[in-house]
Amino acid sequence: MAFDYLGDPRNRPEWQSSLLSVTLADRDAEPHLGMTWRETTMVGVRPRLEITRFEWPSFWSEEGRWQGIEAKLALAFEERSSGCRVVAEGEISGRHVYAAPAVLAGRLAGPAVGADLRKAARILERRA
Repeated sequence: MAFDYLGDPRNRPEWQSSLLSVTLADRDAEPHLGMTWRETTMVGVRPRLEITRFEWPSFWSEEGRWQGIEAKLALAFEERSSGCRVVAEGEISGRHVYAAPAVLAGRLAGPAVGADLRKAARILERRA
């Protein structure tokens, strides 16, 4: 259940605090390797993202690009008797004038991703 929810870009505005909307070419397509979409964030950044690894139900990753910044996020799903444990790893890098903003974004990303995943867990608990 956690993989299906977190691995579907259409659900992101519900649990990702910095996100206003997601735009997919085909809103009815099921998530799959190579799926792309564009996000609109609260600060007006509109990265293009792509699912780069899709191994249901255990591993999912994405890469995003905007201007000179690149971000990667990977989620590993570990089924437990009490539910599912999600382990997130990510990195943000920037080129040229985007190097300093990327460093700052990287420092803020860890706590933000953790808070967003906890929010997603609360949503999934309510639905169970």
